[in-house]
Amino acid sequence: MKYYLLVLGCQMNLSDSERIKSIFNSMGFSETQEEKDAQILGVVACSVRQKAIDKVFNRIHKWNQQKKTKNLLTFLTGCILEDDKKKFLKLFDLVFQTKEMAALPEMIGQYGVVTPASLKNQLQQIPQETQGDFWQINPEYQSKYEAYIPIQNGCNKFCTYCAVPYTRGREESRPSGEILDEFDSLMSRGFHNVTLLGQNVNSYGLDKKGTELTFPHLLEQLALRAEQQKQKPWIYFTSPHPRDMTDEVIEVMAKYPSLAKQIHLPLQSGDDKILGDMNRSHNLQDYRRIVETIRKKLPQATLFTDIIVGFPGEEEEHFMNSLRAMEEFEYNMAFIACYSPRPGAKSSRWEDTVSQQIKKERLHRLTEVLMKTSGQWNQRQIGRETQMLVTGPSRKGDRINGRTEGMVNIQIPMDQHLQAGDRISVEITGAMGLSLEAVKK
Repeated sequence: MKYYLLVLGCQMNLSDSERIKSIFNSMGFSETQEEKDAQILGVVACSVRQKAIDKVFNRIHKWNQQKKTKNLLTFLTGCILEDDKKKFLKLFDLVFQTKEMAALPEMIGQYGVVTPASLKNQLQQIPQETQGDFWQINPEYQSKYEAYIPIQNGCNKFCTYCAVPYTRGREESRPSGEILDEFDSLMSRGFHNVTLLGQNVNSYGLDKKGTELTFPHLLEQLALRAEQQKQKPWIYFTSPHPRDMTDEVIEVMAKYPSLAKQIHLPLQSGDDKILGDMNRSHNLQDYRRIVETIRKKLPQATLFTDIIVGFPGEEEEHFMNSLRAMEEFEYNMAFIACYSPRPGAKSSRWEDTVSQQIKKERLHRLTEVLMKTSGQWNQRQIGRETQMLVTGPSRKGDRINGRTEGMVNIQIPMDQHLQAGDRISVEITGAMGLSLEAVKK
């Protein structure tokens, strides 16, 4: 029997899907990329954007039509707002939270679905004392050279635009022993890239003060293990919150080569009034101090961010402060989104005062700034030697794609001897707005 899994949303959902796949594989199912070949159809959903929820409605409508001619079992998990969940309960056979995924075999068994491995193998995989803890499930990694390690789940920040506290609950830190064990396992299997995941990854340990490592101490423990490897991995983390971004984190990153010199630091707005309305718990000067520390102690680091345009009440003067902040901080990448209200988040009760036309126009103006600042940084790299992680051939098959340690896209001429996961030295020969060109050394 086969299963099909549609994954929407962020890297955390992708990481969750790796554990769901592990459960199905241990039950004797095999994954298929073709919906028509599957007997079990599932979605790891995302309530953060309405477009993602619309995709779920479209897909389940199609699947329920197919039930008229074939036996299918459908399920839904992931980040789901309560209002959305109530609607989906009537449409899917199973709806469950990600933290309940260890019970998935029993749920499926209740529908009379029997497989050669069924419940036995899966229950043996999860220790009896930890059944119900989804972090204990060994993931089915999507790659042989890079992996995600979830270290924290949930959020206590309650930004007024965000649905995460309502879909994933309050912040909960994963035991550091489990994190270190999973990292050691990845190192023994030859993984080159590891990304630590959490909604507010740098708040790790704050819910267990005195009994758990702090985030900088966790980074140091991972780095000490990485330094023992013949080829040192690149360790990333995403996403931190400016409120919890301490100098100690930056100092630890500067100390250890294996801690990748790339930081994703969400700005969301460059205007103090809008930041207050968003309940971000910091102002622009707080953010500026963090960036100044990064530039001083990690001058080689690339800087990524998130920005929302068209938040309720955002006037042109507020937007211009965001634009000026974009120019000042010279981001290498920015994920810019037009504001959209999400049921449950506080701002969903406010009037959406900015038209779609103005939101799109502001997004376009910020994108122009990003292309300029990123392009200038890329131009300064020409002639330098750097490391490149190979990710595979280009779509046309005439180039090799990859990424730098700073997560900047890079291409070199085709080389049949290179494989995804190889790390090579290259010399940068050209630059574009968001990417680099190079030749193999």
